[in-house]
Amino acid sequence: MDNKYKDKYASPLKTAKGMGSAHEGADHWMKQKITAVLNIPLVLWFVWSMVSLQGATHAQFIAWQAQPTNAVLMIMLIISVLYHAKLGSQVVVEDYIHNEWFKLAKLTAQKIFFFAVGVMCIFCVLKIAFTAGV
Repeated sequence: MDNKYKDKYASPLKTAKGMGSAHEGADHWMKQKITAVLNIPLVLWFVWSMVSLQGATHAQFIAWQAQPTNAVLMIMLIISVLYHAKLGSQVVVEDYIHNEWFKLAKLTAQKIFFFAVGVMCIFCVLKIAFTAGV
């Protein structure tokens, strides 16, 4: 049978399986769940670190942040939290904004915002990591 007729005769259930309302399947949902699980140990590490640094001087904080392990974990935290926030806010916009041009503008602005905040945060961590003690 020719491929162009294959989908024509498929049942509606076969066509719909694995597809959400956005026709992207469970990919978005899975990314949100993975980042949520990844955020748990990263946020626990961050909270534990901040509690441990309570009362530290600026120089002590800079020395802590300049350690490679802490810098890498901080960058991972920034990426994971901001990506998770971007995914969550995207769902809210897609579900509750019904005007298509406004929805597109809002989603685009959100992507730019989260990307810019991520770049700025990562730049700050790298600047501290590479210039501490210089």
